[in-house]
Amino acid sequence: MFSQESDILRRLRLIEQLKADLVVNVGELFRAIVKNSETALADGLAAVVIACYILGRRLGIDFAVLDEAIGNQLNQNIKKNHEVEKWFGDYSEYLRHLRRKE
Repeated sequence: MFSQESDILRRLRLIEQLKADLVVNVGELFRAIVKNSETALADGLAAVVIACYILGRRLGIDFAVLDEAIGNQLNQNIKKNHEVEKWFGDYSEYLRHLRRKE
């Protein structure tokens, strides 16, 4: 019983740590925006994306399910003609990028 409770607590602590890491990563990204360094921006964005994927996995979301949800949201924003899509075509471009990787 004790080891099972310990495992549950360890998992909960890990989720809390991942949530805190995500907040820290977003803060670092904001600092990178101020620096206006391409390397710092790419590193900050990568850290946020990785933190989201790992947190999702710990919450029971498979990487493939998250990928599918991203694709669905991209398609929805394209269909809605979101301002970012209308003005710059970023959602379509990102969707093309993902499809090229497949």
